[in-house]
Amino acid sequence: MVGEALRAVGGAAALIVAIATPSGAEVAGVASVIDGDTIEIHGQRIRLHGIDAPESRQTCEDATGRLYRCGQRAALALSGKIGRSPVNCRQRGVDRYGRIVAVCFKAGEDLNAWMVRQGWAVAYTRYSTDYVDDQAVAKAQGRGIWQGEFTSPEAWRRAHH
Repeated sequence: MVGEALRAVGGAAALIVAIATPSGAEVAGVASVIDGDTIEIHGQRIRLHGIDAPESRQTCEDATGRLYRCGQRAALALSGKIGRSPVNCRQRGVDRYGRIVAVCFKAGEDLNAWMVRQGWAVAYTRYSTDYVDDQAVAKAQGRGIWQGEFTSPEAWRRAHH
C-alpha cells in the first residue's frame, strides 16, 4: 500500500520519506545557497552541521581595518564552490527551526570543512568539534574572516536580534 502511494505521487513523496526518517537520511540535488552555512535542495533548508558562518548582513574588518560584508562573502564563496554541481547531504539531525542539519559533499569533498578551512565559517563548538582542526588552519594562514577582526557569528546574532 505504501509502495503504491509512493508510485502514485512520484519523487516528491520519496523525498519527504527520506527527510522524515531518523538521522542518517540523505538529501541530494542541485543546491541554492541561502547563506554561508545554509543551503536549499528541492525546497528543503539544510543547515551545515558543525559550522557557523557570518550572517548575511554582518560586516568584518580586513587586514587593513577596512569594513567588508563578510557574511555576503561567505555565501558567495560557498556558492562559487558548489556552482551547479550536485550536492549530497547526510543528515545529522533537525534544528529548532525544522531545518535538516547535515554534512554536505560536492564530489566527495566535505563542504562544511571547506568553508571553515577557507576561513568563511568558524567551527561551531557549541554543537560539534568536528571542524576545530580546519579552523586552526584557516586562522594560522589568515584566510577569510581570519585576515582581520570579526565578531563571532553567534555573538553578532545576539547583538542584532
